Amino acid sequence: MWFIFTAYLHLQENRLISGNCFHNCKTTSSRKYNGWFATLFLIFGISGVLQSCNTILPPPTPTYLPAKTPTKTSTPTLTSTITLTPTNTITSTVTITPSITNTPSITLTPTFDFPDGVVLQQANCRYGPATAYLFAAGLYAGDKVEIWGRNTSGTWLWVQPETIKYQCWVAASMLDIQGDVFTVWVKSVKLPHSTLYGPVQLVYAKRSGNEVTITWEPVRMTEDDDRGYLIEANLCQNGVLTWQAVQTNIPTYTFTDEIGCNTPSSALLYVVEKHGYTDPVQVPWP
Repeated sequence: MWFIFTAYLHLQENRLISGNCFHNCKTTSSRKYNGWFATLFLIFGISGVLQSCNTILPPPTPTYLPAKTPTKTSTPTLTSTITLTPTNTITSTVTITPSITNTPSITLTPTFDFPDGVVLQQANCRYGPATAYLFAAGLYAGDKVEIWGRNTSGTWLWVQPETIKYQCWVAASMLDIQGDVFTVWVKSVKLPHSTLYGPVQLVYAKRSGNEVTITWEPVRMTEDDDRGYLIEANLCQNGVLTWQAVQTNIPTYTFTDEIGCNTPSSALLYVVEKHGYTDPVQVPWP
């Protein structure tokens, strides 16, 4: 660049010199020659410099950098969420018109009306249907009872007195009865049980014709507790098996028992104390 600038200055100088010679008309040929020679020299010098400057250099060897491996990035997947907007659904309601149903009328079932009784005079109400049984309660004239049961013949009645909270047996002859006692059921006897004393031992029965005598080993009891013995017997009399209950204070008793009934005779023997009855013992009937 410096050489070019120097050549440029020489050219300008020659132009000035030539211009001055043209206007003054006083130049020498040698000076003109020297100026042109210098100018040519300068031009060739500049041309050489330019050629040296324009020498093509080989291109630089490119340096290859390793290509970056693209990193996989997870791209979120857009999921469209459908939002359901509730809508009112009109449900048709079927209205059932009830049909008229004939309601059956209630038929009243008549309740059973137990026979009633009024006590005629003072009487003993007992634990069984005979005078042989222990005393259960006292009844007095005017007391009212409801008749709940009876024995087979209807001569003794199982009643519920108004004055007590339990049932007992009273003779039908001691009552003024309203109603039919045979409309009530035959009640079995249930005796109060006692374990204060044991049952009888060594029970023996002997027949002599139509008489049967029962004997047993006596049971010793206190005088206050002692109520003797009870025998419930089914006896053949006049061709019919007849129930009978007896009380005795001694360890023997004789019954009349005929021959000829379809059902055999039998008997049960109890020890009796004032609180109740021991377990019965079956009599070995002859």
